[in-house]
Formats: sequence, structure tokens, C-alpha cells
Amino acid sequence: MMAEYGLMIFPWTLIYYVYHYIDKYSKQQLDTLKLEALVKELELKTIKAHINPHFIFNALNSIRALIDENPVRARTAVTELSNILRSSMQAEKLETVTFEKELNIVKDYLALEHIRFEDRLQVEYEIDEDTLDQPVPPMMLQTLVENAIKHGISRQVDGGKVKIISDFRDHYHELVILNTGVLNGNRNKDGFGLASTQNRLQILFGQKANFDIREVNGNTVEARVLIPVDLTK
Repeated sequence: MMAEYGLMIFPWTLIYYVYHYIDKYSKQQLDTLKLEALVKELELKTIKAHINPHFIFNALNSIRALIDENPVRARTAVTELSNILRSSMQAEKLETVTFEKELNIVKDYLALEHIRFEDRLQVEYEIDEDTLDQPVPPMMLQTLVENAIKHGISRQVDGGKVKIISDFRDHYHELVILNTGVLNGNRNKDGFGLASTQNRLQILFGQKANFDIREVNGNTVEARVLIPVDLTK
């Protein structure tokens, strides 16, 4: 009797588990299709964005690799890339943004690059919170950090470190980006967006604003931005 009862229960148990397996698999497939659709949408937005296309393609490839391996991280990466593209497309409409907003975009950018470089990329922040509401040119910090990755970290076999410092020095808001690497000797032509950084600063903040990039300690590149602080506010 027990044997017959067991034979009757087994098919229903099997059907139950098969049904839930198929249901779970279908939901995963649907999530995968949604993520793939988002990736294609981002590819279309890239055409309109004023940002280094190599980074975009690298980020999209990283997201594709994560879709099956880690869907949760892939969703987060899609959001990070969307934030960067949105800010990039809005940049030409704004003269300045707060440093906090610019820093958040850079954090999204570095999070995406960390997917690609993994342990080869180390990031440090040294931020005076009082500088977060200071005005900066949109996408300027992003450009400098992207240059640090492209011409610095990516050329090091073991990778390296990017450090972002924001503080007040005398009557200036001082921004410093340090990265492992060396100058290639032709910074204005090879550095993505570096040639226009000084011009943008002077147009917005006058002749007192300054940008400089140099090699220090033999294995570190330092990009330094000085923006005069309006003491009347």
C-alpha cells in the first residue's frame, strides 16, 4: 500500500519541482532579455554623448559579460552608465555643476572601470565635504579621471591607483587627480580632453583659474586644478 502511495505521490512531486524550475528559469530569461534591451538602448544613446567611445564600448562589454554571471551587478552597472551618459548629454547645457554632482558621476565611472580592471584598479578619495557645493565645469573631473585610467592605469601590467583630492588652498578650490603611470611626452594631443581644460576654466573663472599636469616621484602623474573661490557668497 505504501509503495503504491509513493508511486502516486512521486509524479506530482516531480511535476511540482519541474514547474517551479521552469517558472524560475523563465523569469531569469525575461530579466536577461530586459537587460540586453537596456544595453542596446545605451548603445544608441552613446551616439549622442560627448564622452570617450572606448570607455562606452568597454563598459557595454563588461555589462554583457555580467548579464548571465551576475544579473544584480549588471543592473547596477546599467544604472551607472545611464547616469554618466545623462550627465554627458546635459553638460553642454550647463556652465557649471556642483562638485558633489560631478564626483558622483566619477564614482559611477570608476565603479564601471573596476569591473574591467578588477584588482588592478585601486581608488582613493580625500574629499573635504565643504568643497562639495563648489561650482566646477561639467564633466571636467570625469575627463581628467578618464585620462588617468586610459593613459595611466591601463598601461601598467599590475594596474595602479587613482586618488582624487578636493580641498581648499588659500582662496582656491584645489582638485588633484593622482594616478600611477608616467607622462607620454605629448600630453595635449594624446590626453583625452586635456587641451581644452585650461580654456574652459579661464572662460568660466577668469585668469586666476589654472590647470597643470606633471609627473611626480617617477611613477605618478598629477593633474591639478585651481578654481578661485568666490568669497562674497
